[in-house]
Amino acid sequence: MERMTRRARPLSPNIQIYRPQLTSVLSIANRITGVALSVFAVVLVIWLAAAASGPGVYSQLLAIVGSWPGQALFLIATFAFFLHLCGGIRHLVWDSVRAFELTHIYASGWAVVLLSGALTVVSWVLSLLIAGHSS
Repeated sequence: MERMTRRARPLSPNIQIYRPQLTSVLSIANRITGVALSVFAVVLVIWLAAAASGPGVYSQLLAIVGSWPGQALFLIATFAFFLHLCGGIRHLVWDSVRAFELTHIYASGWAVVLLSGALTVVSWVLSLLIAGHSS
């Protein structure tokens, strides 16, 4: 009977037991953004192939990218890029054996989130300003 009871219990604590914390959410987000950026790399290759195929194919792709769902996906991709970049810089700091105090861990975590959002906004505003000047 004791052996059956032991088998029913999980071997180690899992994610359902713990309340999500900033560090765990950022860790999971870093993995998700890595996968998302890989998908967007394929989209970049498709874009380059469309540009090489000629103006007809390229204009069709631009129509898709210029639609509101296309723009929303690129906004998400921009945020994913900056979140992954800032998280990577945070890990580089940790690799130098710095900022391991709990206050620094949470401060750097919130800095990653806020800086990613700010960089996304700045890059989109600049791109819209540049696009406005070119037309």
